[in-house]
Amino acid sequence: MMSLHYVSLLVSSALGLVLAIPSNTCIVMGNLDIIRKKGKLSPSDVIFLGKGIVNILLQCAMSLRGMLYVLSSEVNAFVNTSIYFLMYYSFWLTFWLSAHYCTSITNLSYGFFIWIKRIVSNFLSRLLFLTALGMFPVSVLTNWAISEESHIQSSENSTGDSIINVSYQVNISYFMSANTLGCILPFCLSLLCLVLTFSFLLRHVWRVKNNDSGSTRPNLQAHVTALRTIFFLLLMFTFFCMTLVGTVRPNSSLLTVFLNVLLFYPSAEAAIIFQASNKLRRIILRRFWTRIWRNSET
Repeated sequence: MMSLHYVSLLVSSALGLVLAIPSNTCIVMGNLDIIRKKGKLSPSDVIFLGKGIVNILLQCAMSLRGMLYVLSSEVNAFVNTSIYFLMYYSFWLTFWLSAHYCTSITNLSYGFFIWIKRIVSNFLSRLLFLTALGMFPVSVLTNWAISEESHIQSSENSTGDSIINVSYQVNISYFMSANTLGCILPFCLSLLCLVLTFSFLLRHVWRVKNNDSGSTRPNLQAHVTALRTIFFLLLMFTFFCMTLVGTVRPNSSLLTVFLNVLLFYPSAEAAIIFQASNKLRRIILRRFWTRIWRNSET
């Protein structure tokens, strides 16, 4: 008889696919529709397109990993490496989106920010490609650093259920080096962008509020949306990393809970992207109502 731990993993894996694949596919198709009509994407739309593709692949890899736990309690090294790669790349996409918002809103005159703004505006596609190349060896290093052993441990109660028993051996030097490049560095840079953007907007609002020239207050809705998007992505970033650390605790009774939570990360990021992009919402709603109208005619 299959235990409750395995049933929950199977349900979460399937539900994660049901939620993440359609939502992130809408993000990808919406941006492709923008390319077809306008011929070019803004930097934020390029990153949203990358996020959508990465989230689809990440959801498939994590759901596959959850199913492998249930079926054989062994996870292929290729699956683990793919998850690390997609995870790290998603974190760096969050940083580049934060950097784009920060340099677009703050107009800082420091040389570093001027350089970031120039490369994000002119070379973003190449930059994302180089980031992907850089994260591949980092993900391989992480997979080397963590050796995983899992087996089924039968309980001694009358139900005869079995639980997931996973043990890890971690090479600290490799693990810290890889996670510094893949997690800590993009998080710190994204947090810096968030703080700078928030402080700039507060200072700007204070100046406008105390301006006696009678000029009208500019519309800050787009800036607030950008700030909210960075905050939510960083919040998901932090929660994802904390949950991931929880899965490395050997023989932890919370292992199944952590794994279940991780399976919904791509769906949560898709929701954040939808709230950040009015264009995507309009495209999806227009397609949705068009399909309903066509079905009603037939």
